[in-house]
Amino acid sequence: MNKRAVALLSGGLDSTLAIKLMLEQGIEVHALNFLTVFCTCTSKGCTHQATKVAEEFKVPIKVMNITKEYMEIVKNPKYPRGRNMNPCIDCRIFTFKKAKDFMEEIKASFVITGEVIGQRPMSQRKQAIMTIEKESGLQGLIVRPLSAKFFELTIPEKEGIVDRNRLLDIHGRRRNQQMALAKKFSINDYPCPAGGCLLTDKGFSARLKDLLKYKPDYNISDLHLLKIGRHFRISDSLKFIVGRDSKENEKIMNLSEKDDFIFDILDIPSAIGLARSSEANPSMLLGVGSVSFAQKDIELMASILARYSDSDGKSVIVSYCVLPEQNWENIPAISANKDFLDTIRI
Repeated sequence: MNKRAVALLSGGLDSTLAIKLMLEQGIEVHALNFLTVFCTCTSKGCTHQATKVAEEFKVPIKVMNITKEYMEIVKNPKYPRGRNMNPCIDCRIFTFKKAKDFMEEIKASFVITGEVIGQRPMSQRKQAIMTIEKESGLQGLIVRPLSAKFFELTIPEKEGIVDRNRLLDIHGRRRNQQMALAKKFSINDYPCPAGGCLLTDKGFSARLKDLLKYKPDYNISDLHLLKIGRHFRISDSLKFIVGRDSKENEKIMNLSEKDDFIFDILDIPSAIGLARSSEANPSMLLGVGSVSFAQKDIELMASILARYSDSDGKSVIVSYCVLPEQNWENIPAISANKDFLDTIRI
């Protein structure tokens, strides 16, 4: 067994401290960061913070985008979810298996994590931690510097690679000890001590369930759109997304794709609306430039957009087009009724 280890680095305080404690013991650390669309750690993203930590500590880092593979775990977890769409135990098993593969690839001997026993209700109970360790194939090879004293000796400890006396006994959800340790090590920039995951959010989970139900052949753009705007289920094959502010309007435009419909009100301040269909040919469905059986859907979306504009309840002209064309059509609209919108809002 050598002194090379793979450290799971989210960019949060706990994983940052775990790496620092191992570096203090002369361990050669290789950081591993996982990127998905669900991370909420920082405004600039977990990967940005993890890379910053790795650069500060002068350790190499590998960033893995696992969204596509991870979605299979989200859809079909083996273990119970949390309160929403979060498959926390399955998630940890999945990421530890990835860490094991990377460990073998670089010929490292063990894995380091910032886990703190009792900190998270699903995945950081001792029984769950032991289940995760067993199923990942890393029994005895996961060193948890912050909570090591609550676990049996790991193989690196038994072989003298890691000094157990220099490991800690932190537990629970309070982070006073971690913050004190950060101060000791002059670690001042840790914007997400606890990290975060959108799958634990009730509203986001509702949107994800809706997407999986009505568009099982979703793409990465569909997943990113779940994070922004107001979402309305117009029909089984049609969803309408309305920006909340100028930044979200810009994001909606950046995530738009061929065959999406863009709605705008050109003469007064308003939100941007994006209509996305799960039909193979949405322009035929909506009948641009002619009245079709779905003309009512265009009228409904125009009225929704009018609701989120400075129309003051007056009739406005809503313009819309199908991308990538720029042949705008116009339709008059009056703000939709709020109570009705509540019935179709996702």
